[in-house]
Amino acid sequence: MIDVNDLRKGVTFTVDGAIYRVLEYSHNKPGRGNATIRTTLRDLRTGATIQRTFTSGDRVQDIRVESFAVEFLYSDGEVLHFMNTTTFEQYELSTSIFGDDVLYMYENMQMSLSSYDGEIIDYELPTTVEHSVVEAEMAVAGNTATGATKKVITQTGLQVTVPLFVSVGDKIRVDTRDGSYITRV
Repeated sequence: MIDVNDLRKGVTFTVDGAIYRVLEYSHNKPGRGNATIRTTLRDLRTGATIQRTFTSGDRVQDIRVESFAVEFLYSDGEVLHFMNTTTFEQYELSTSIFGDDVLYMYENMQMSLSSYDGEIIDYELPTTVEHSVVEAEMAVAGNTATGATKKVITQTGLQVTVPLFVSVGDKIRVDTRDGSYITRV
């Protein structure tokens, strides 16, 4: 058990059977009364983000989450297949766990999974990924005062807004945190 005053960004704990990771943390001490700890938490099983306020002195059960490197092997529609790069153990996870992040994933991509008591509860994509452009809008550089952009579609179906000079067949680097174009590779 840990005191809620020890909660910091990235700490994982359980309350009422749910597993949470702290995304944001603020300690508020009014002039009178007990201090309050306001947190933004992510439920690692459902992916929901909630706000929760604790009073000073509350205790939560901290847990040890094990992270390990995996390689994304392939997708067969509803199930994604992964292989642990050290033990060669294979995992099958539903695409619903990843949501729209599945569009960043391509075969042989390295990433990490996190587990608690043998249950996969979280994943971490690399910060940037490289994709090939398979479809691009026709764009004409006309009377533009600022940088003109267009939409392209990558081999995984990801739509990215890019500068006009990017064309079909180019490889582009995309930021997985916000889906923005970084550079042409």
